[in-house]
Parts: sequence; structure tokens; C-alpha cells
Amino acid sequence: MEFGLFNSGYTPRQSYEDEADQWAVEHQRLQNEVAWTVAADKAGFKYSWATEHHFLTEYSHLSSNEAFIAYLLAKTEQIHMGSGIFNITPPVSHPARIAEKVAMLDTLSKGRFEFGVGRGSSTTEQRGFGIDDPELTKEMIDEVLPEFKKMWRESSYSFDGKFFKMPPRNVLPKPYSDPHPPMWIAAGNPGTFEKAAQMGLGVLCFTMGAPEQLATLIEVYKKNIEKAEPAGEYINNNIMVTSQMLCLEDGQKARDIAVNMTSRFQNSLVFHYLDTFPQPPGIPQWPALIPEPTPDELDADIKAGNVCIGTPDEVDKAVRRYEDAGADQLVFGMLSTTMPIEIAIEATETFGKHIIPKYDKDKVHSTTRQREAFTKKRGPRKKTELGLAVDKLPVT
Repeated sequence: MEFGLFNSGYTPRQSYEDEADQWAVEHQRLQNEVAWTVAADKAGFKYSWATEHHFLTEYSHLSSNEAFIAYLLAKTEQIHMGSGIFNITPPVSHPARIAEKVAMLDTLSKGRFEFGVGRGSSTTEQRGFGIDDPELTKEMIDEVLPEFKKMWRESSYSFDGKFFKMPPRNVLPKPYSDPHPPMWIAAGNPGTFEKAAQMGLGVLCFTMGAPEQLATLIEVYKKNIEKAEPAGEYINNNIMVTSQMLCLEDGQKARDIAVNMTSRFQNSLVFHYLDTFPQPPGIPQWPALIPEPTPDELDADIKAGNVCIGTPDEVDKAVRRYEDAGADQLVFGMLSTTMPIEIAIEATETFGKHIIPKYDKDKVHSTTRQREAFTKKRGPRKKTELGLAVDKLPVT
């Protein structure tokens, strides 16, 4: 199993002294995400995923994640930066612009970019871009996803669809990675796991419950992935799960911080904004909040191995359960709380020292292994696939 971070630009009200400080707080929250990711790169984490959200006050102020990703790729050495997600619905971003951004990030980083896609999980976002029917975004994804590999492969690409159209054009640059970066899709609904497998895409998901709650969905995915008809050129067999982590040598210190870092406030914002996701029964309706865990409740979860909080030995118990559930990659959204940045970095370093070596013994990223296995079987790509057939390009 591999490990990563989840960057969201979470900017909760608890970070504000008064409204006039909003701009300074936004700046500091983003700088904290940068420092934390750099620390994770040094600690042996293999991935960091930057979300894309729009108009979601407090929950996420990370709208231009391509700029954030490019900045972090320049400041790190080994970690892969992923879009978790790029919104690929045409009213939000033209598919050709997405293909250009992906190839540019892939080229500048020499293959350290992971391409995660989604349709947006909030009607607040969708309607902000003129999408009044959330169901239409599913059709948009189906139309757009298979087109990226064509844009990256062909020197004269055109399309005439329901949601976007373009005349013959050479979409540039072409990807550095052969044939293109790994492709993933966000899965907020159970049906998306099976569909992702059918399309040969890795899954990006999160959990707020025990690891075993995902086991059935992962099993469905794994049964379907090997017979996929890939939306990209090859299959990315991967399940990424996002959770929370606070691994410290001092278990009591971890407990004291965990019950006071307002993690349940972020959970309340999830159910307030992400209204296209299924909502479990008993969730308070906004502005009512999910109660923060009591010390006794947290201690019970730690002892049961439900949460990656506590000493390295206690955290290892929970990580093992995610591995047993079938997760390929475990990712932590530690700054989706008011956890102090110095604590987040300490926990990241502690996890990297004690936990990662037990589970991840291969220096090569699994996505790289799968891509290279495909290219070895396929053979070298042809010169014309790089979009160099200039004599065939339109001039109008």
C-alpha cells in the first residue's frame, strides 16, 4: 500500500480573528499546505492530491489547483502531484484546455503528475457555471473522458458532440509520459466504483467511517477492473482512500489535539455543500453541526483501529485494516482541520519513519509500474503520435 496527502485549502471560521483577516488567513493556509507537502515528499509519501472547488466558503478555497500543483512540483523531488480533481465538465473548463494543462504539468514535472477527474460534487458549484441539472454532468463525463487520449495522440483532433465542439486542431503540448499520465476519477456514489472499473480508471474516494465500510465497493471494483475497456490508453488499477491522520510518539498529545482540532466541523461542511453525495441518516441539517468527538469516544475508536490517530503502534492497527479492506493508497487530509502546521509536519514525519516502511517497500510508484508495463507490451510510440505531422495540419 502507498500513501499520500490531500490538499484542499480548507479555511474555516475558527481560523479568523475577524473578517478583515480573511486574505491573510487564506494566504497562510495555502502556505501551510505547501510546507506540509514538502515535508511529506521528504518523509516518503508518494502522492499529494489537490482538490478543485469553487464558491465553497470555508470548505475549500483551492480553486486554481493547476497553479498550486505546478508550484508544488517545482518545490518537491519525488512525490507525484495529482488533480483531485480537475472538473472536466465543459461549462467549467473546455476539454481541450484540460488536455493542455495535463500535458504541460506532465512535461514540466517529467512524469510526476496524476490526472484525476470529476464532475463537481456540489450544486453550488455546478449552478455557478450554468449547470442547473446535476444529472447532466454524468452525460458530460461520458462524452468528454474518452476524448483526452485522442487529443494527446492525434495531430489533427476534432469533435462534434452534445456538450462541446471544436474544429480540427493540434492540441499541444503532447504528454511527456508515454502514452499519458495515469487517469483517475472521483467516486462519491457507490455506482461510480463499478463504472470506474469498467473505464479502467483509478478511484479517488474518502471515508468517515470504519475501513471495512469500503470493502464491498472495493471488491466490486477489483472484480471489474481487469476486463475494462479503458477510457485512456491503459488501465490504472488503483483505489485511493482519503481519511484523517495524527501519528505522534506521544499518544496522549495526539489525543488532546485530535479532540480540539474541529474535524467534525469540516465533516458538517461536507454534508452542507456536497449535496450530490448520498447522506447517511442522522446527520444534522446545516447550520446544526456534527458534535466533536469526546475523549472517550476518540479513545474507543483508537483502540478499535477505526482511526489513524495515536502512537505509531496504534496508527499501524488502523492502517492494517485499510490494507485488509483492499485499499491501494491511503491519503490523509490533515489540514482539513485546525491542526497546527507544526503538528501536521511532526505527524507526517513520524508516520514516514514508522509506518511507511512497513507497507511500501517499492520506490517506484504503482501508477508508473502499470504505465510502463503497458508501454513495454505495446512497443515504442510512433513519431506521428507526437503530433509532428505538420504537413497535415489545418491552417484555417
